[in-house]
Amino acid sequence: MIQREHHKPCHGKSRSLVTIAVLSVWLWAVGQATAADPPIKVGILHSLSGTMAISETSLKDVALMTIEEINEKGGVLGRKIEPIVVDPASNWPLFAEKARELIQKEKVAVVFGCWTSVSRKSVLPVFEELNGLLFYPVQYEGEESSYNVFYTGAAPNQQAIPAVEYLMSDQGGGAKRFVLLGTDYVYPRTTNKILRYFLTSKGVADADIMEQYTPFGHSDYQTIVADVKKFATGKRTAVISTINGDSNVPFYKELANQGLKAEDVPVVAFSVGEEEMRGIDTKPLVGHLAAWNYFMSVDTPENKAFIAKWKAYVKKHNLPGGDKRVTNDPMEATYIGIKMWAQAVAQAGTTDIGAVRQAIGYQKVKAPSGFEIQMDAENHHLHKPVLIGEVQEDGQFQIVWKTPGPIKAQAWSPFIPDSAKKVANWTYPWVCGNCTEPKYKN
Repeated sequence: MIQREHHKPCHGKSRSLVTIAVLSVWLWAVGQATAADPPIKVGILHSLSGTMAISETSLKDVALMTIEEINEKGGVLGRKIEPIVVDPASNWPLFAEKARELIQKEKVAVVFGCWTSVSRKSVLPVFEELNGLLFYPVQYEGEESSYNVFYTGAAPNQQAIPAVEYLMSDQGGGAKRFVLLGTDYVYPRTTNKILRYFLTSKGVADADIMEQYTPFGHSDYQTIVADVKKFATGKRTAVISTINGDSNVPFYKELANQGLKAEDVPVVAFSVGEEEMRGIDTKPLVGHLAAWNYFMSVDTPENKAFIAKWKAYVKKHNLPGGDKRVTNDPMEATYIGIKMWAQAVAQAGTTDIGAVRQAIGYQKVKAPSGFEIQMDAENHHLHKPVLIGEVQEDGQFQIVWKTPGPIKAQAWSPFIPDSAKKVANWTYPWVCGNCTEPKYKN
């Protein structure tokens, strides 16, 4: 307690000087307290080496760009965001170890990371045990909805199912036979399980479905592509590719080597975007397809601003690749996720996990795609648009089909009998006969 001495009261100028002095000290103290507020630590958990570095490095970079943008505007709750970047090196058990380190040792408020489903499955028990928050930015197989994860990539009904419907339509070529070709892990196998049920429901016979898997880092596709050519004889055939990581480069090169063109056997990829195309001679691949929720070629004011920010960030930080660096779907999903988390923290007025988790539901962000994207509070997935694009000579995609707006994700597939029981309020968007007008079933 301050002991006051008894003096004659101050008058006039002396009193004003005392008041100013006291006010100055108080403002200095407030400023010091604000400046002393610790930064909010967030984890960035992406492979920067190994087979998945080709895809994940840009997600680390765009996460840092988004954090820098937020910090330049004052941070969150008056505090700067401090990114803690770790490299699990495409090693799935190491993902879990690094996640535990981020939560327990670094005390991060949230983690943005993972690409493959096997890496997400590896860290999931850690986040659930320690009550952490993970934002997962990549399309995946569904069949999951966790209290501790927010999924900002596509569920199967926001990518895989519409893409196959497109291939079966007149506009997409009227495919009658399908090759399910993927990397050997949970995402391709579960997605293809869903697609088999779906194709069967459409009257496609088992004999008209070829399914094959290769390990991570696989590079010899000569025999597989030859088998695809043989299988395609006699019926209009399409390839659905869930190949992940750097194996895409030799796969597409082998397609070109064997003259397998899009007009003969179109390939639609779920894990190949603009970033992966940077390392491939795209001229022989013109016409092949990819299904995503965003393409760099989207013509919206929001996307032009997003690309400009990215180009400026790449130049400012002298990132490898320079002006050849591109944007892609998982980058947009990362950007949306970080923005939503920051909005939720500001709304909650705290970084407390429970309060922030509650606040994330129903958050909206005007995305580079041009749509206002909303987080579903019940299943922790985004409502997203679906776009299908054709590869162009410059490695970009020309959008050939899209939904008129975002659609609600289905965390559990209605085509798998056991999962169908978990589907509530099913609204499955599908493509009509000529693929120009999406329809919706209630």
